[in-house]
Amino acid sequence: MIERRYIILGVAMAAVIGAVVWVVSRPQPLSYYCNRGEVFGTYYTIRYQGPEDLNEAVVAQMQAVDDALSMFNPSSLISRINRNEEVCINNDVVRVFRMSEWVNARSQGAFDITVAPLVNAWGFGYTHSQQALSHDQLDSILSFIGMTHLRLENRNLIKDDSRIQLDASAIAKGFACDKVAEALEQAGCPNYLVDIGGEIVLKGHNQQGQPWRIGITRPEDDSTCTQQQIQAVIVSDSLAMATSGNYRRYYYEGGEKRSHTIDPRTGYPVNHSLLSATVVAESCMKADAIATACMVLGAKESIQMVETMENVACYLIVAQGDSMNVVKSSNWDKMVKI
Repeated sequence: MIERRYIILGVAMAAVIGAVVWVVSRPQPLSYYCNRGEVFGTYYTIRYQGPEDLNEAVVAQMQAVDDALSMFNPSSLISRINRNEEVCINNDVVRVFRMSEWVNARSQGAFDITVAPLVNAWGFGYTHSQQALSHDQLDSILSFIGMTHLRLENRNLIKDDSRIQLDASAIAKGFACDKVAEALEQAGCPNYLVDIGGEIVLKGHNQQGQPWRIGITRPEDDSTCTQQQIQAVIVSDSLAMATSGNYRRYYYEGGEKRSHTIDPRTGYPVNHSLLSATVVAESCMKADAIATACMVLGAKESIQMVETMENVACYLIVAQGDSMNVVKSSNWDKMVKI
């Protein structure tokens, strides 16, 4: 009788333990969250379905990118490199440097992170000076512009000339999007949209169970960023996209409009009819760099470049008199649904 009682008690305890284990191991319900704020001189919006509010992890990823790549952050790795301090670079800088090398080679030098001295000289960097440069001044600066003057050795970036300075602004936002998306993946988020200043990484669907919808902004001369007309809407459940344009950052010098996009090969701000370039690729970092290269090259050369790249497509908006024309790479409609 006593043995029977113990058997019954044992069965009951096993049932309770089994119920507890089932409750603990059962997948926790996922909710949709939205984190917003300012970073890198722009705004971000992160929407995701996850087990909890991940704002702290999201902000930490963006801060890590700022600590590595911002030339406006005096304590960042890239600022220390620019001051010729001895710096052992981290994985973030290595990843960005390797991608910068790749895009630099395939754009014939149109994308180049050693462009910082030119950006500063034209008044778009951290010096904030605005001046017309003479040919002699430009020639002097161009003598140490180019990624061929820079190499990676044992976690050290080696410069051929101490005057070389780096500007990763044209790739950092895209890289930050990738880093945030990686953090969301690690946290078990099946659906998310990462938007940092218009650079996008997305996966899955929105809270209504539909694919994400994102807009390509119609380029307008609008330094205040108050005009947000949509040129086209993309519907997607998996995408990394970046847009670059000359229609918001500029100033006038002697009646001449100076764009913030500097051609590192000539030293001059670009002056052509391409208003904006939207690029999709395997990563937002890659799309960001290629979009910048497009803005340097112009429409015709951009299409030629993108057509040589696998899993890359571009959507270009070109000024044509008083109107605008759209030029797309041949694979755009296959890769992107509008």
